[in-house]
Order: sequence, then structure tokens, then C-alpha cells
Amino acid sequence: MSQKPVSTSLINPQILQAALLDSFRKLTPRQQWKNPVMFVVYIGSLLTTALWLQALAGQGEAPAGFILAVAAWLWFTVLFANFAEAVAEGRSKAQAAFLRSAKRDIMAKKLDEPRYGANYSKVTGSTLRRGDVVLIEAGDFIPGDGEVVEGVASVDESAITGESAPVIRESGGDFSSVTGGTRVLSDWLVVRIAANPGEAFLDRMIAMVESANRRKTPNEIALTILLVALTLIFLLATVTLLPFSLYAVETAGAGQPVSITVLVALLVCLIPTTIGGLLSAIGVAGIGRMMQKNVIATSGRAVEAAGDVDVLLLDKTGTITLGNRQASAFLPVPGVTDKALADAAQLASLADETPEGRSIVVLAKQKYGLRERDIHALDATFVHFSAQTRMSGVNLGKRQIRKGAADAIRQHVQEAGGKFPPQMQKMVDDVARRGSTPLVVAEGAAALGVIELKDIVKGGIKERFIELRRMGIKTVMITGD
Repeated sequence: MSQKPVSTSLINPQILQAALLDSFRKLTPRQQWKNPVMFVVYIGSLLTTALWLQALAGQGEAPAGFILAVAAWLWFTVLFANFAEAVAEGRSKAQAAFLRSAKRDIMAKKLDEPRYGANYSKVTGSTLRRGDVVLIEAGDFIPGDGEVVEGVASVDESAITGESAPVIRESGGDFSSVTGGTRVLSDWLVVRIAANPGEAFLDRMIAMVESANRRKTPNEIALTILLVALTLIFLLATVTLLPFSLYAVETAGAGQPVSITVLVALLVCLIPTTIGGLLSAIGVAGIGRMMQKNVIATSGRAVEAAGDVDVLLLDKTGTITLGNRQASAFLPVPGVTDKALADAAQLASLADETPEGRSIVVLAKQKYGLRERDIHALDATFVHFSAQTRMSGVNLGKRQIRKGAADAIRQHVQEAGGKFPPQMQKMVDDVARRGSTPLVVAEGAAALGVIELKDIVKGGIKERFIELRRMGIKTVMITGD
């Protein structure tokens, strides 16, 4: 796993060596028949080789050296077409081979309890099942796909994503998922395995690369039909030259009829061998180039269809933005002070390990001097976020503070016997309209206000959108806010 990714460039010696062998393996009628144009050249190569052997026996229609030169060029043409196709296929195979090399059997530290510091036993990664909890320390490889339940660490994901810069993985938020085969560079993580053997992201990637479809696209089919038609026309034109030549020699009583070797050479010069020989290689190379950009194309048809795309739908969080939303403002409802809202929001976020929760604590401290309190000394019961409730918070004595999505807090307030102020809904709509994320804070049956979370836009994304629009591609941002 410490090796660098396998290069898929054209000058890779491994790919060239394998392609050279494959170009000879493809010299079978079954393989050549798949390309009608090159099949004609293949038949011509066999015919001129037979004529050369006949010339060596002293019964040749032309000098043996001339026939050998023509036969050699024809065989070179066939081999070059095979070689080009084999190189294109080899680049895809190299990508799959590298992904397979990343899928190694890693020794994992399986924890007896889902917490840092618990006892562990060393097991092989292939024995881990969904729900098992493992400890990964600096220098260890992550044994399988999972979710971080504790800890923050720098992870090298270059083997999977191709991105050389390490990424931060931590519990909670949008950056809690880890992929098997990647390596922890610093600190430690406690990870709950989320996939059984054979179901991991890397397994699915390998399966998609290996099963990439090589069927011809509609444009390739249309071009093949045109090439076959041209080949038939030139074949008929060349065949008629021999009887014309025989008739001319017989009528004139002098000269020599044109040889079959010359006719074969003429036919190969006339038919579109360059396009025919490289057509399949171009289709496969398109898939290979997509893989170099970390995009898996399952067929040439998909690559061709991508060229017709004129609308691009992009998810906001993690694609247009960095994904770490930061608290930027506290917006209280009338009758509630800014500091009271900030205090309640900070209390509700003390046990929140997500980047958003931490930013709320920091903002309350920076703007209102509210220092972070010791969660153990508060004797509080923290309510963690869940997909069902869509809110989190804290129970501190008789105080019940909650923060979460607007509709979830509205339901919570109404169930507690309170009313959701109309001004609150307007504030939520205004925040969402600005492209930010609104979080509503409530204490008991009273709604206190809104926390505005702003997304951090990735650097250079504006310029890329301008470039896409210049290409005629319309971009649409999709957001759940």
C-alpha cells in the first residue's frame, strides 16, 4: 500500500509490454473479424505471405524481396492496429489492477468496546463484519469502509481518490466516512465498520472497472458501416483491375499483367485502414481517459452521451462548498436578547462534535464572551442528533434546550404547548434565501431564534462555473436547505 499509483500513461513499460504480447494474441480470425476493415488487411497479409513462400520456391509472380516488403508492411499495419487497441485496454486494466492491489488483507485492531482505550484483539480485515468497531492509529491502514465514532485524524486517500493531499476525518458531520485501503497519517480513529467483505466501496469500484462495457456506440456503428461500404467499393474496383490488365496484355501482345501483390498493396492504400484500425482504440481510450480523471465510465455509450450534456446538477454541500458549515450569526426573535440566544445555542452544542456544533460554541465565545463550560460539571443530559428527530440539545435541570431544523423545532414547540412565532418563519426563509442554512433554537415551549450557518465556497469554483457556461453548459445547484 505504500507504492505509488500505477501510471496509465502511454509510456508505461508494463502497459507497453503487455500490449505488445496482446497484439500478437489478437492475430486470430475470430479477433480480426470484429473489425471488417482490418480483416481485409489481415487476409491480404496472409495472401502476400503465401505468395512470398511461393516465390521462394521459384514460382513467384514477382521478385521474392518485393513480395516480402509488401507482406511485412501489411503485417505491421495489422499489428499496429492490434497494439493501439491493446494499449487502450491496458490502461483500463492497469487501473483495475491498482485498485485490486489496494485491496489487501489488513490486520485490524478489533475493540471489545466502542471507545478509545478499550482492549482490542488483532484480526484480519476480511473477518470484520458490519457493526464491528476497530481502532486505527497513525501509520495503520483502514481495514474496511466505516463511520468514525470517535477521534480526529489525517487520512491519505490517494490510493482511492487520486488526491495527493491528506484529508481530515472526524466523528459527526459530513467527513465521518472512511474507506477501506486508505491510511491514517496522524492521530487515531475509532471506526464502526459499515460494510461486509465484498460490499465495500473498493470492491464496487473494481467490479465497475472490470465490467466496463466495450459495446460500440451509435457513432462508432455508423462510422463502421461507412468504412465497410468504402472498403467494398474499393475492393470491387481493385478486383476489376486484374481482368482489365490481362485483357490489355493479351490485346497488345506485350507487357506483364498486374500482379496480385500489387493489387493487394493498392487495396490497402485505398481503404481507410487508419480510421478502421484506431476506431475501437479510440472508444476504449475514452473510457481510460475518464478513469484518469477519477470518473468510471461503464461503456463508450456513456462517454459519448456525456458530450451531449447541457445541464449539470451539482449538490451544494461538499461539491460547491467545502462541507464545513460555520455559524455566522445569532438572530433572536423579538423579546429575546442576542446573548440569551447565544447562551442557549452554546449549551445545546457543547456535546455536538460536528464542525457546525463546534463553530456555534466558538461564535458564542467570540461575540458574547461566553466561555465553554465543562460538560461533566454541568450534570446535564445531552440529546444527540438523530435522523428521526432532526434535532439535538441538552436537558439541564428544568431547562430543555433544543436546536435543529425549522419544521422539527416547530413540531417540538407545538407539542410542548407553545406557539411558533410568524417572525421566526420569516427569519428562516430569509436565511435560506441567502444560501445559508438556518438552525432554530428553542427552550421548552418558547422559540428563541435562528442560528445562521454559512457554507464555505471552494476556491476557484466561480471561475469553473464561468468556464462551463462558456461551453454552453447550464449549472443548477441542488440543496436541501
